[in-house]
Amino acid sequence: MTVQTPPPSADIAETLLDMGRRARAASRALGKLGAKDRTRGLNAIAAGIRAAAPEILAANADDMAAGRAKGLDAAMLDRLALDEARVEGIAKGVEAVAALPDPIGRELARWTVPSGLDIARVAVPLGVIGIIYESRPNVTADAGALCLRSGNAAILRCGSESARSSRALVAAMRLALGAEGLPEDAIQLVPTQDREAVGHLLSGLEGQVDVIVPRGGRSLVERVQMDARVPVIGHLEGLCHVYVDGAADPDKAVAITVNAKMRRTGICGAAETLLVDAAIAESLLPELTEALEAAGCELRGDALARAIVPAMVAAREEDWSTEYLAPILAVAVVDGLDGAIAHIARWSSGHTDAIITEDQAAADRFFADVDSAILLHNASTQFADGGEFGMGAEIGIATGRIHARGPVGAEQLTTYKYLVRGTGQVRP
Repeated sequence: MTVQTPPPSADIAETLLDMGRRARAASRALGKLGAKDRTRGLNAIAAGIRAAAPEILAANADDMAAGRAKGLDAAMLDRLALDEARVEGIAKGVEAVAALPDPIGRELARWTVPSGLDIARVAVPLGVIGIIYESRPNVTADAGALCLRSGNAAILRCGSESARSSRALVAAMRLALGAEGLPEDAIQLVPTQDREAVGHLLSGLEGQVDVIVPRGGRSLVERVQMDARVPVIGHLEGLCHVYVDGAADPDKAVAITVNAKMRRTGICGAAETLLVDAAIAESLLPELTEALEAAGCELRGDALARAIVPAMVAAREEDWSTEYLAPILAVAVVDGLDGAIAHIARWSSGHTDAIITEDQAAADRFFADVDSAILLHNASTQFADGGEFGMGAEIGIATGRIHARGPVGAEQLTTYKYLVRGTGQVRP
């Protein structure tokens, strides 16, 4: 397996520019392929990842050892770790993307105007997508697969923690594409961890990059949004809320809250704040506390929550704006639905928020008044995931309002063009 590595003396700017040019050529080649060719490439990639599992796991073991030596916390190590089951999950994720309807060439709308012109709006690839992400190596495969499904070329820049794992994954993916006679340069990995490389990628590489997708913490996303010279599909941190309404079913409230926080604490869909209606807090908050603490969660409560459960750690203002990615949950008692909506409006990152209630009118108002990319009623925030949405996989959860919002899958990595058919018309 050949790992993509530049010559030791290669200039970073020239290396990145060459990658951009090769990605542009690959994107043009992909645009000429049919859906069956892209599907064939994706299935070959899944098989290639399975075949390369020993090399991928060995590389990941080196990443994990380096991460422990660096002092990465448990949440970061969990995001970084691979085992045989997770590698198989990565391969299955690629197969799920292969099974998706091909988004390219879809006729989005069609109409005829008074001049007699027949006008169609048709989905096309974005082109070359630069994807900058941190420690989760599965993003390498998800991003490459989604870009291939949508006819785009991908230039990937992983974090230093997952560099070895990502190199092994990309090597397997490129090998699979080459064996199928498809353009290997449709998936490339920036071969250096030098921060200068990110700056070059954000510059657009002299027009070779069409869009940037950052996936990671606030500092990464803010830097990308500030410095990028090309459009950005943004993904901010997941300050996700669960609001337990006065009309909530207690059993659902406990089960959903524990799952939303503790199923996997290191993902962006994990709940970080629990809001409880004051009308039921006295009776339900102790039960919620017992279940969360039994699962290993530390609770940080406001004054009203601590008046009911004095053992809670006192919450500070920064707790309402912290994405813990750890078994820690901020807890506030609020004045009904109005109080919950006001708290979320002030502190939510616009990622994912949930209401637990049997009152349909309350759920409808929550959906209408809370402005987040994903809203859930009587379901865990951990469903904020492209795979759970039937998208096969995702590059991230977009929290902006331009182009894409929510899980960014293959369909969201397309744009469109107009095809106008005439019969000899000229404009008067």
